Amino acid sequence: MSSGKFLTYIASHLNRDEAEISSIVASCSFKNVKKGSYLLQANEHCNHGFFVETGLLRQYSIDKKGKEHTISFVPEDWFVTDRDSVFFNRPSKYFIQAQEDSQVVLIDQNYEKLMSEKIPNFAEFNNRLLHNHISQLQERIDLLLGATAKERYLHFIKMYPDILLRVPQTMVASYLGITPEGLSRVRKDLALKNFKK
Repeated sequence: MSSGKFLTYIASHLNRDEAEISSIVASCSFKNVKKGSYLLQANEHCNHGFFVETGLLRQYSIDKKGKEHTISFVPEDWFVTDRDSVFFNRPSKYFIQAQEDSQVVLIDQNYEKLMSEKIPNFAEFNNRLLHNHISQLQERIDLLLGATAKERYLHFIKMYPDILLRVPQTMVASYLGITPEGLSRVRKDLALKNFKK
C-alpha cells in the first residue's frame, strides 16, 4: 500500500523534503479497511492514531439505550484516535468504523518518538495538531449547547462539504444532535429560502 498522501502531508507541514522522512513514514503500518469494518470498538484499547489516505471513517459511541452518537467523520487527509485510551491506557468508549473502503495509516508512539528525534520541529507540529483538535472539540460543544439546528447544519456543511453525499442522513443527524426528521426540516427550510431569493 502506498503512503504517498501521508508522506506528502507530513513533509509539507514540517517543511521537509519527502526523501528526508520517507524511511520514518515507511516504518508506519498501513491497512486496507473494507466498508463496515472496524479499526476500533468500544472496550478495546486504542494503540494507534489513524490517518486516512483514501476513504472515510466515522467515530461514534453508543449510549445505554442503544442510540448512536456520531463524534466525527474522518475523510481523506484527516486524523482520528481515542486520545483517552491511547494516553491513559483506558478501554475505549468509541467505535471507529470505515464508511467506505479505506486505506489508513496506523501511527503509534514509536513513530512519534522517531520523528521527534530526527525532526526538530515535529514536536511543535504535533502540539499544534493537538491544540487544533481541542479547539474543534470546544467549538463543537459550544454549537451543541447553544446553536440552533440550522446553525449547526450550516457549520457542518462548511466543515464537511461532501459528507452529505457519502453517508446516510441518519448519521448526519446523529452528529448534529437532532432527529433525522429535524434535519429534513432544516434542509427543506434552507432550500425554500434559497429558492425565494
